[in-house]
Amino acid sequence: MKQEFYNAIMAHPIIAAVKDEKGLETCIQIPEIKVVFVLYGKISNIGDITYKLKQAGKTVIVHIDFILGLSAKEEAVAFIAKYTQADGVISTRMELIRRARELSLFTVYRIFALDSRVMDNVAANRSIGEYADVVEILPGLMPKVIRMMKKMIPIPLITGGLISERADVIAALDAGAAAISTTNKDVWLM
Repeated sequence: MKQEFYNAIMAHPIIAAVKDEKGLETCIQIPEIKVVFVLYGKISNIGDITYKLKQAGKTVIVHIDFILGLSAKEEAVAFIAKYTQADGVISTRMELIRRARELSLFTVYRIFALDSRVMDNVAANRSIGEYADVVEILPGLMPKVIRMMKKMIPIPLITGGLISERADVIAALDAGAAAISTTNKDVWLM
């Protein structure tokens, strides 16, 4: 799974992040989109959402923190693994990332790079690469921070948040991001 994901983002480094049904239907219709981050859903429909995306040939990564009805407990990861067709999960909680790794799901550890304290914590946390397959840094309009994180984290970086123009995409990729994630449908085909 890991190599499949890396190959997909190398071929098309823009990841569609869908936050509603309209975004889901739009991304299904775009064959160039290979990887989708699901940023919405509830326990009663996340299986259907992942099924539709898998039927369209997409790699599906569910942001487990955003699924209504699931708690921030390790059992929520087991639910995603057993009852959906998700290939992986995104979370800001390392314990969920660890559990997902144990269940052979692809893992995306999301970090909000808000201040120097966050940067210090990332520099001190040597276990990120043990459990996360990639790290997603938000917001994505910070090439300097992307370069710094790239030096600290031994796994591929994805960046997202507030990316709306081609120049934003190019700056993030030039700074060392392997891919960008965005809900902005105009960016999906750049």
